[in-house]
Amino acid sequence: MGALREQTFVLGDQGIGVHGYFLKKACHPELVEGPLIIFQKIMAHYDVVVIGAGHNGLTCACYLAKAGYKVLVLERRHIVGGAVCTQDDLIPGYKLDVGSSAHIMIHLTPVLRDLELHRFGLEYLEMDPWAHYPILGTGTGISFYRDLDRTCESIAKISPKDAEAYRAFVKHWGELNEGIFETFLKPPTPGKIFGTIFKRNLLNWRSRKLWSSLDTTRQLMAPYGQVIDELFEHPAVKTALAWLSAQSGPAPSEMASGDMLGWNAMIHKSGAKRAKGGSGALTQAMARCLESYGGEIICNAEVKEIKQIRIQRSRIAHGFYDSYEWEPDTKSKLPKNCREGWWVTYFSRTEKGSGHAFAGANRVVGACHLHTFFNTIKNAPPELKKRVSRTRIGNGFGMIVRHAVEELPDYGDGPAGPRPGTKDYHTSLQLLCPSIDYLKSSHRDFSFGLPPQKPSVVAMSFSALDPTLAPEGKHTLFTWGQYHPYELSNGENWDDIREREADKLYDLVCQYAPNMRGKMIARYIQTPLDIERTLGLLRANVMHLEMSLDQMFMFRPLPELSTYKTPLPGLYLTGASTHPGGGVFAASGYNTAQVILRERK
Repeated sequence: MGALREQTFVLGDQGIGVHGYFLKKACHPELVEGPLIIFQKIMAHYDVVVIGAGHNGLTCACYLAKAGYKVLVLERRHIVGGAVCTQDDLIPGYKLDVGSSAHIMIHLTPVLRDLELHRFGLEYLEMDPWAHYPILGTGTGISFYRDLDRTCESIAKISPKDAEAYRAFVKHWGELNEGIFETFLKPPTPGKIFGTIFKRNLLNWRSRKLWSSLDTTRQLMAPYGQVIDELFEHPAVKTALAWLSAQSGPAPSEMASGDMLGWNAMIHKSGAKRAKGGSGALTQAMARCLESYGGEIICNAEVKEIKQIRIQRSRIAHGFYDSYEWEPDTKSKLPKNCREGWWVTYFSRTEKGSGHAFAGANRVVGACHLHTFFNTIKNAPPELKKRVSRTRIGNGFGMIVRHAVEELPDYGDGPAGPRPGTKDYHTSLQLLCPSIDYLKSSHRDFSFGLPPQKPSVVAMSFSALDPTLAPEGKHTLFTWGQYHPYELSNGENWDDIREREADKLYDLVCQYAPNMRGKMIARYIQTPLDIERTLGLLRANVMHLEMSLDQMFMFRPLPELSTYKTPLPGLYLTGASTHPGGGVFAASGYNTAQVILRERK
């Protein structure tokens, strides 16, 4: 064995990192024999390092910390939350979300209750109605309330026949999706999915009737636009439901998208809610929860490399130290007192300076985009990395503009809202799309790589519900538009056309509510390129990967990764790249934590 050629021996507070072979005598480095050994002082060693402080990453981290794990969360941005984040530094005096806004599906999970997030400042406000479809030029519209009877009363003013059809739709698809939802709170193995269906069929005759219906199966496999045509008659009812169903991404003509429509029935059970203080109040509460259980969060920490290592624990006079083998032969048998683990290198930016920092971990959970995560893993099998790179992200999704405005849109008559001068529809998702043909034209432009000439818009005015978002007498107005391609085919660049495309969204609001002309104070624009830059959502797909059937359930993101574990021991996945997909849901974070906790048992 050759003599030591470099001696940079540092005994850290938490341990010593060793490149090469194991350290023999910690207090006498001159006696160590072997190839080049480099000692790195590490910040600490953790049971779990979570990469990404989005709501799924924080959910997973909170459950693990609550169970006694030593957890570190690394976040690239200066603030936690990922795409569930609110900032007060974008337009002075206003709190603006930079990602999602309405919280729906998380209320069907045990996460809020299990983590007792109300103890950490989280308060929810009910959005009721949860959606409103103003009928252009009429001063009337359709409101979707949590209460089914009120919703049907609203629809009946436009089409009594469709009101009854909607009631039957909610009964049929609500029962169906309660069964589907059960599969969302567990790893999506074929056995668990079909086992859940079998159990419901065994115990519930209505479920048995539904799941045994070939016509139900046919509708699940059909485009949701076709299912809408089969069930409803009035153009306004059809357009409202089509635009609601389009929020997951697929166009009305996409095959096997029938349940994009059916899922709306579940909102009558869950309701739609708004976190007081902004969408990011959820993740801020999660961060406080995590810290209460001893977890740590480091922001401005961009992970550069994740490397598989072996960790050997040795005793010294005043305790023990961990030594790390950087290039282990993973096929060989683990030596005594040795375990496999991970070494995480990240670039840290602080007020005192910037530089690379390190953390050792027994387990690593990737809570960022699937492609981003695998690009940092040094030891990933090449064939697996290739398969991951081929999962479909698509060409963007939409864009959003956050406005500060003088007043709220006036769509016509409506019941009084929760605050003076408001109407109840101001608390809702305001569905601005004149017709299904209009929606199809938006998607047609998108499919050709062009900004939509006629973008469809969901407007949101949450300051009508929550006075903490805007100064007294002023309001916020968010306009989410679809469909906007990330990669443009006409040679234009999003940085050059951002103002023009933002104007289109506000112009549509003004078509529906002429009182809004000249009422904009300021705005914060998020084009597809901005969404990628700011939130790390590659190609601006807010669902990470396309939400088509071949990338759902046991196929999301790939069959071999669908149970939140990778083939590499101690390496896990969570987030929108995994089952059940995007949205403020937290089911993926919950499921990943349960997988890790079950392994400990």
